[in-house]
Amino acid sequence: MTSMPPLEELILHRGPMRLIDEVLEHDPWHVVVAAVVNPSAWYAEPEGAMPAWVGIELMAQAIGAYSGLEARARGEAPQVGYLLGTRRYHSKVARFPPGARLLVSAHCAFRDESGLGAFDCELALGEEVLASASVKVFETGAGRH
Repeated sequence: MTSMPPLEELILHRGPMRLIDEVLEHDPWHVVVAAVVNPSAWYAEPEGAMPAWVGIELMAQAIGAYSGLEARARGEAPQVGYLLGTRRYHSKVARFPPGARLLVSAHCAFRDESGLGAFDCELALGEEVLASASVKVFETGAGRH
């Protein structure tokens, strides 16, 4: 298994705004990252759970890691990216439990030279998919393929 670079080299999120913890898998069409629900994070509900709506940001950061890995393969630095929107975000649960290790996958469905992209994303706890969405993004900067 190939070792992945530190997240600090892949995405621009820092401190409490970085919600993903590590990249587990990557190829030219997809990425899988892990995120642990921190019961003392800024998003935590009183019992320490993560509201399900934060899942969209987890998906966006997974896409950011994918883009960072692709930029790195071209010898470039990560670029600023924007979450443009989502279609059909669906979560089976209202919150993700404290301490849960969530797996977030993003599969590239579309990406063009202008920086526009669309990714089919899933958020799972173990083998159970808890949330899914089609996420639209825009990446700034040159060097996109």
